[in-house]
Order: sequence, then C-alpha cells, then structure tokens
Amino acid sequence: MAHLVESMAYAGRTPWHGLGNQLAAQQPLNVWMQEAGMDWEIRETPVRFISSEAGSLGQISSFPDQKVLFRSDNQAPLSVVSNRFKVVQPRQILEFYRDLTERSGFELETAGVLKGGRKLWALARTGQTGSLAGNDQTNGYVLLATACDGTLATTAQFTSIRVVCNNTLAVALNGAGQAVKVRHNTTFDAQAVKKQLGISVSAWDDFMYRLKALSERRITRKTAEKVMRSVFTDVNYSSGDMLVKPN
Repeated sequence: MAHLVESMAYAGRTPWHGLGNQLAAQQPLNVWMQEAGMDWEIRETPVRFISSEAGSLGQISSFPDQKVLFRSDNQAPLSVVSNRFKVVQPRQILEFYRDLTERSGFELETAGVLKGGRKLWALARTGQTGSLAGNDQTNGYVLLATACDGTLATTAQFTSIRVVCNNTLAVALNGAGQAVKVRHNTTFDAQAVKKQLGISVSAWDDFMYRLKALSERRITRKTAEKVMRSVFTDVNYSSGDMLVKPN
C-alpha cells in the first residue's frame, strides 16, 4: 500500500484513498487523538538477547547501548534505537497545535499514523490563502511530522500540500523551504519550534512569495513530462520544479 495509512482523521473533503474518520470542524484535541488512532504511547525497553544456554531457557542478557520502542496499546515493536534517542509521543504531535487552534484561529485538517506507528503527522489549516497563476487557490497549512525508526527528524514547516498519506507527506517534506527539524538526540520543545518557525502572517507571506516565483517559472514540455513522471513514480524527486508552466 503506497499510502501506508494505519489510521487517520480529517476535516473537510475525503482523502483520495477513502480511509480515515471524518470530523466536524473545530473538534477538541482529545477527539482528534481518538479518531486519528493516536491515543497510545511509545514505550521503551532494553534490548535483550540469549547469550548462552543455561537450562531450557538460556541466559538472558541486555545490550545497554540500545533500546526497543513498542506501542502501549498492542505491544507491537516499532524500532531498535540508540539509548540517546528522544521519543516524541503521538499526543505531543497534536498538543503542538493546542494554542494555535484555541487562540490563533488555526484548524486541524488531518492527522494520523503511518507504517504501523513508526511515523506520525498532523496538519492544521492556517486560515491564510493565496492565488497562483491561473487563479489556483492555495491553502496554507502547518505540518508537524515525526518518525521513531530513524527515517525522519521531527519536522515542522509551512506547506500548501494537504497531507493525507505517506506519499503526500513525502511531497510536502521534499518541498520544504522554511522547516524546523529537531533531531531525535534532542528533546522536542514545541514552543521553541513554533518560535523558530515564525508562525505568523509574515512567514506565510514569505512562503507564498516563493511559491508564486516557482509557479511563474517556464520550462519545456519535455522537462515538464519528466517532472510529472518523477512525481508519480518516485517520492524522492526534487520538488523545486513542481509548480511550473511549460512553454
């Protein structure tokens, strides 16, 4: 499954894959947490192994430099990571938006679980919009995503992509201009991230300026076809050529 969606919730139009629970506008975070399937914790335990045969069970030893991460709800293993790895919980992903939704007019748009719990995301509409060439309407979102398997730093950024699956998440992340990334050997500080991201009207204006510049870029039809093929066949494309107008 290219979408890799285990569970999600969304407001507004139904995602292309038809999965998830649709919510009415302005639902509280605890509703989002439950309906998006994010009402569990990432727990950890030392790595253990059988080091020698002793009786029927053998001698169990531990490896102090690494730990196993697993889900609290179904005990499913998620990954083996360094002891220095700082976990970002599903609740923290949604709590990032509490002040934004309660006081700043943001509205949660999508949130969910990917890859069996290894990857998490939430997306909120800023309420700001812009128009590109051809009168295309662009909505502004703030995305927060993380992974507990070492494939993604905790990342916050502006985007115009409505993230509803692993593919759209990859597109949004590859198109990151102004993004704040917190490595997993550092404690995630939501307020510091929002301050560094500069969540404000001016930050959105800067994002739209760069987006409009891309939309005015002209390329040949051959290059446009190459870009389209890369978009629909490889999530590791270079997104700098997405919003273009062929000759």
